[in-house]
Amino acid sequence: MKVTVLGAGIIGVSTAWHLLQRGHEVTLVDRQPDAALETSFANAAQISVSYCEPWANREAPLKALKWMFSPTSPLLFRPQLDPAQWRWGLQFLAQCNDAAFERNVAQLVALGAYSHAALKDVVRETGIQYQRLERGIAHYYVDQHAFEGAAGAAELMARFGVKRRVVSREELLRIEPALSAFADRIVGGTFTESDESGDARVFTQQLAALCAARGARLLFNHDIEHLDATGGALNAVRVRSRATGVLSALKADATVVACGSYTTPLLARIGVRVPIYPGKGYSATLPLLKHDQAPVVSMIDDSLKVAMSRLGNELRVAGTIELGGFDLSLDTPLARQRCEMLVRRIEQVFPGVADTRLPAEGGNPRFWTGLRPATPTNIPLIGRLPVKGLWINAGHGTLGWTHGAGSGKALAELIGGERPAMAFGFQGMEAARAARGAPAQASFSPGS
Repeated sequence: MKVTVLGAGIIGVSTAWHLLQRGHEVTLVDRQPDAALETSFANAAQISVSYCEPWANREAPLKALKWMFSPTSPLLFRPQLDPAQWRWGLQFLAQCNDAAFERNVAQLVALGAYSHAALKDVVRETGIQYQRLERGIAHYYVDQHAFEGAAGAAELMARFGVKRRVVSREELLRIEPALSAFADRIVGGTFTESDESGDARVFTQQLAALCAARGARLLFNHDIEHLDATGGALNAVRVRSRATGVLSALKADATVVACGSYTTPLLARIGVRVPIYPGKGYSATLPLLKHDQAPVVSMIDDSLKVAMSRLGNELRVAGTIELGGFDLSLDTPLARQRCEMLVRRIEQVFPGVADTRLPAEGGNPRFWTGLRPATPTNIPLIGRLPVKGLWINAGHGTLGWTHGAGSGKALAELIGGERPAMAFGFQGMEAARAARGAPAQASFSPGS
């Protein structure tokens, strides 16, 4: 088949790779000059199957209301005159109960485990190097009440085959001695040995280069102008070269929309509405000053909800969610406060280990922001859209790196008529089964 993939982040490139592996002819389109220059550029670097948890839970509404008044809160809802934001918010609230949380966790963990196996296969086959550390992920707590809830979360994960274990402060320090300077603040933690970390941008760009070597046509520096759909079918995708201004029509047997948060406005032009809304996240990448005292285990700070990962000679800290539309500014007072909070936390936890000076102090923390494409359930939309020939692979929220390889493999299998070997409700697939007279299975419906 001829397949066009729109979007060259971790999701789109993984999809392209697995399509090529199955013998399809692939064209990969992105407006940037290379792969992984938007949402996949400087994320938290974690492959975190053990932390595949949705944002929506029974405590989330009260927390979100309280956090609205703090500029550095983990989840900041910034009300806009945007019906899509409020529609998404209401769908999110409908997921804030125990039954929905457990149902959503089951889906996210199933995809996470499948994806981790797919990633390992790709790495084994290609030999891609991306500052990978297979040292697990530790989650530390500074609040006793929050720590007491860790056992319940670990037990829930255990029901889905994830070995996240509760550890004492002493055991946590044995796992990662770099936490010793902050030890008096820590009350305990959890640890999952099977998780890992690595640079998503480096991985994605190398995989895109391998796609090109296998015959994929890479149309970088091309804007997606229009989806040409008539009579319930996609006829072509019209793209324009940023270099020449030339408009081209891409015709294919199948077209995959993997444009992250921008999937929503693109599909809206042809009347397809999907519940994906951008969550603005921030990161800072800091040069190490004391390599021997820097952590090698990737970590999650429970109180601030930020992740910390070592990437060679640098330390990446990333986190926070800001629901306020498609704003990518880094120079507003709010953005500066959120960025500076990340740097301050690194200095508190690992004093003197990294260069945490701000730009005004002569430092170079390399701040970054990206839009995390979130569904109300945090379950991505993978599968068939109601326009013939059009498929979707988007809505991965904060788990794009964790779910990328598996999402790409699963969609490539679906396009080829296969059924991926995991318990996941693929978008649009049950309707197709019913139309063929096959027995329907339980299916995920976004926002239900």
